[in-house]
Amino acid sequence: MRIDIITVLPELLHSPLQHSIMKRAQERGLLEVCIEDLRAYGLGKHKQVDDYQYGGGAGMVMMIEPLSNCVETLKAQRTYQEIIYLTPDGVRLNQSICNQLSLKENLLLICGHYKGIDERVREKYVTLEISIGDYVLSGGELAAAVLVDSIGRLLPGVLNDETSALFDSFQDNLLAPPVYTRPVEFKGQKVPDILLSGNFSAIEEWRYEQALQRTQQRRPDLLAE
Repeated sequence: MRIDIITVLPELLHSPLQHSIMKRAQERGLLEVCIEDLRAYGLGKHKQVDDYQYGGGAGMVMMIEPLSNCVETLKAQRTYQEIIYLTPDGVRLNQSICNQLSLKENLLLICGHYKGIDERVREKYVTLEISIGDYVLSGGELAAAVLVDSIGRLLPGVLNDETSALFDSFQDNLLAPPVYTRPVEFKGQKVPDILLSGNFSAIEEWRYEQALQRTQQRRPDLLAE
């Protein structure tokens, strides 16, 4: 899979995508993440990428021309199954969306900044708008990093144990059950006996019951879905 990211602040994306699982995915050739600096397409001597909004109001808007030129340049090189704009008014990201996007070959992400992007970019190019939550960030870069991580870890061969992702929270609309590791007892707190029993069918049943109980307590809205 290849993911291209258009941003005015590429340095914000380098560190989150160069460590741990995302680093391993790229080293194994399973994921390619390319960061495109929008300022390379900026206008004039100062490489301008933003301007005042028509009609007045606070905040600058990312201009249509640099974004259009950047998107068109990238589209000339490959076909994107989705062109995604990270925005607070997009559909809220969930595991189902991540699962679907992990099956794509090429994705293009546009990171908003300032007061957002010229609406004509959204109308002409964007095929999917995604929000990572009901709050506002300074820009779309951190949201893009979240999206790349949530997709990349699902690619076959990225996780050392390929079944691990199948038991993550939100798969099947359930939160993950409690997990334990050594020692068996610590300051009076013990690991549940069932996990030490070696009876794997009983363990799986216990885990399912715990996941269901935790979801009922903490996120009943998931069960309603």
